[in-house]
Amino acid sequence: MNITCSKQVLLAGLNIVSKAVPSNTPYPMMKNILINATGNDIILTANDVTIGIETKIEGNVETAGIVAIDCAMFIEAIRLMPDGDLNIVVNDDYNVNIKYGNREQDFMIRGVSGDSFTYLPDIDKKDPIEISMMTIKDIVRQTGFSLKSNNGSAESTMSGYDFNIFGDYMRVTTLDGQRISIKNIEFDREYPKQEIIIPGKTLNDICKILPSDAEKKVNLYITDSHIMFEFDSTVVVSRLIEGKFISIEKILQTEPKSNIKVDKKIFSDTIRRAGFFSKENDKKPIIFETNGDILNIRIANDNGNMDEKLEVEKEGDDIRIGFNPKFILDAVGAVDDEEITAYFINSITPMFIKDEKENYIYVILPINIS
Repeated sequence: MNITCSKQVLLAGLNIVSKAVPSNTPYPMMKNILINATGNDIILTANDVTIGIETKIEGNVETAGIVAIDCAMFIEAIRLMPDGDLNIVVNDDYNVNIKYGNREQDFMIRGVSGDSFTYLPDIDKKDPIEISMMTIKDIVRQTGFSLKSNNGSAESTMSGYDFNIFGDYMRVTTLDGQRISIKNIEFDREYPKQEIIIPGKTLNDICKILPSDAEKKVNLYITDSHIMFEFDSTVVVSRLIEGKFISIEKILQTEPKSNIKVDKKIFSDTIRRAGFFSKENDKKPIIFETNGDILNIRIANDNGNMDEKLEVEKEGDDIRIGFNPKFILDAVGAVDDEEITAYFINSITPMFIKDEKENYIYVILPINIS
């Protein structure tokens, strides 16, 4: 193999595919990326079976070839190179020589044959679902915080994003047992009804490598066991989580008995101050208590207390209820509106934070304060 490409282009491609290289694996080949130079294409691939990423980079192919090389080591080596074009030559023993500038030098990394490398699964690319890049970033920003962590255990349905397609719109849901985050997305056309669960890490990693372009689209291709994301010169294929997502229909049909409308910044600043007294080793609940159009927010522990009153617009019954302040801050921080509307039923049922059109819905379980 003999290829030439710029350091910046190569690093950008390596940073994309490195998201599919596991940090800890007993299989040496999974630590590698595959460089495949053929025709006019330089293709970088990484695959840990759960997620695989392939991206094409610009460059010149003098001699075609394939080599597998340790991803972390190769990225570190490329970062040490001077800016400009790099010439990468691979000999018959899979030694990867990196040449730069006009000076004589010898910088060689040992690679291996790519014969045993696991390629991305073949996906039938027809009838894609189109979603903008910005929408995918918004999904992660506005719902990703309520994913349940695996903590090293087997992957569960609660560790993924539930994509439930209802024809002309899609409901994305995450939950961790104490809260639910929902984002509803309208399509400009009808798609077949289906429901899939995408691993949380997959969508979070895709979000990191997507450019922030509101106009550009990502094509989604769905099979029984995999999903493919295709954008620019990159393809990401992920295994889907097996199992059925927890039904939330009954929760969403609950009728509230009261609601409050409050300025988002004032509300979040007050919750943040209250959170000062809610630490990891002493998770005291923050207490909401309404009296007419006044919301009293207070918290107390052995280190001190906070008691603050906010003016709100209230409809319905007064309420006294307790919450984990972090859960409220996560939800409020994801809302782009200037005002927050919270809905209540009673002191032992969840609070709902949502807009009138229900573009977003946050369901937060209360803490017993009796």
